[in-house]
Amino acid sequence: MFPHDRLALAERYAELLTTEGVVRGLIGPREAPRLWDRHLLNCAVLGELLPTNATVCDIGSGAGLPGLVLGIGRPDLRITLVEPLLRRTTFLSEVVDELGLDHVEVVRGRADALHGERRFDVVTSRAVAPLERLLGWSMPLVAATGALVAMKGSSINEEIEVAAPVLRELGCADPEVHVLGEDLPESTTVAVRVAWADPSRVSWPPAVGRDRQPAPGARRPRTTSKRRRRA
Repeated sequence: MFPHDRLALAERYAELLTTEGVVRGLIGPREAPRLWDRHLLNCAVLGELLPTNATVCDIGSGAGLPGLVLGIGRPDLRITLVEPLLRRTTFLSEVVDELGLDHVEVVRGRADALHGERRFDVVTSRAVAPLERLLGWSMPLVAATGALVAMKGSSINEEIEVAAPVLRELGCADPEVHVLGEDLPESTTVAVRVAWADPSRVSWPPAVGRDRQPAPGARRPRTTSKRRRRA
């Protein structure tokens, strides 16, 4: 899952998660013993669905899952980690600095604060919201030829059924469900990929009906962005 020359970075990130990540409440102490199978490898397999040299936005990045994992394993990607909580963005920025991930940017803010401002080839997320709501937060960030690629659970087919009206309203193509990492022990990942039905007719930000719920914190749209580089 990680190239040989990137494995040391993944190991250091794992160490930071099990130490500072636990102390700061970013992951639970019970998650530390199963960090690789349940979190790192589970996220790394998502890279199979990401094109080469893509721009990627990871919304609700939290402790960096899957965004930082993808940044470590795929240096060809240009990744933006979007997270509203200061304690989390502080941790993310520290990890980016220490590991020298110059292709990874940390943005403190909500996803909807970037609507109409930026677009990406891929928008990722993990355990952020049901697909019905996730579409409204993610698709306005997806480029015309791009896609939402979200990690999901076993209930994804039910989520797709519930989200059908939103998919039609936004002009999305039929979702594709992928099962990744089946050859890895305890690391099978279910992901859903949603692209635009007709890229030529996409405008930004795509209109979402008034009955759709905005992302939490939408009344505070100020977003701060800082790219940290190692000297």
